[in-house]
Amino acid sequence: MANRWRSFLILLSIVGPGIITANVDNDAGGITTYSIAGAHFGYSLLWSLIPITIALIVVQEMSSRMGVVTGKGLAELIRENYGVKITFWLMLALSIADIGNTAAEFAGWAASNELFGLNKYISVPLGALIVWLLVVKGSYKVVEKIFLVVCVVYLVYIPAAFMAKPQWSQVALEMIRPSFRFDTTYIVTLIGVVGTTIAPWMQFYLQSSVVEKGINKETYWASRIDVVFGCFMTDIIALFIIVACGATLFKAGVHIDSAKDAAVALEPIAGKYASILFGVGLANASLFSASILPLATAYYICEGMGFEAGINKSFRDAPIFMSLYTVFIVIGALVVLIPGIPLIAIMWISQVVNGVLLPFVLFFMLLLINKKDLMGDYVNKRTFNWIAWVTTIIMVILTILFVVSMFF
Repeated sequence: MANRWRSFLILLSIVGPGIITANVDNDAGGITTYSIAGAHFGYSLLWSLIPITIALIVVQEMSSRMGVVTGKGLAELIRENYGVKITFWLMLALSIADIGNTAAEFAGWAASNELFGLNKYISVPLGALIVWLLVVKGSYKVVEKIFLVVCVVYLVYIPAAFMAKPQWSQVALEMIRPSFRFDTTYIVTLIGVVGTTIAPWMQFYLQSSVVEKGINKETYWASRIDVVFGCFMTDIIALFIIVACGATLFKAGVHIDSAKDAAVALEPIAGKYASILFGVGLANASLFSASILPLATAYYICEGMGFEAGINKSFRDAPIFMSLYTVFIVIGALVVLIPGIPLIAIMWISQVVNGVLLPFVLFFMLLLINKKDLMGDYVNKRTFNWIAWVTTIIMVILTILFVVSMFF
């Protein structure tokens, strides 16, 4: 009994990086993608969540394991093993994508607040100030606790789905019955569902968080549970978003372009409270992701270029890290405030760049995690390598299809 209690306390002390990283993936763009998938195709894309969850667990576990074993972030490992030049260009491309992603999060925050009658010229500066103060003035332990509480708010999508009164037998059937349509819109939506679940920045942020938290090999078992639980949680939330929109908007033939549209359209069909829950979920996800994305960017740029990084450090200790975090928040917020700015285009371009970069990031991860001199006995097992390489190849194919679809 004493050993079980001790193990439980260790697990509680380790929990954080895996759950936070996975849940941030359900950002404004992710919720929009899942809402569109449900509204336009009903439950027919639910089957994809099973292979997506398996792939996400494998990729996230590799990131966590490398952080525990090496004590270094992914960007730092790439620089040390493959040179500054490759690292610089990779960091530059990722930074460009993350500027667009951060702007998209503030756009989601603005849209969700407009549902409740708050103008974006008030909500966006206020949101930017909140996320800036949180990281710049807080410690890692405080910030992590706040992020974990925020993750719980994602659960509002579960009652929203139940209020939509879906046919659960049909939902279960579509989960285990793969279907495919040779239809451009269906293919693009499927690619979007896959692409929004595994993003390049996630691998850098997770590994950096594991390192900063100081997780060691002895407690790695707890970190693994944290990662797996986080992956299941994020895709379960995705399932309920698709179900909510599939049971209501798809049935009514309502087409949407964003998560805000979904929240508005739900009210006359599923009721006021379902609409409010959807809006609250969007606001939570947008501000949460607007905190994490600039943080992830600051982490991997500083690690890749050899600068001090970490939430526990002050402006004096890590001036480049804190300055980068500040600059990314300011740019992301200002972009949203520009009158007439094409926010949908910015979101799509950033997603394209993410999709193009992901196979490169996975490729470097697989090379690094199979280095015996780097990982020792913690190199990938054969099964993990098969799943990871298949995931990489599928992502390359999907990326090509996604980029081609953007031109046609």
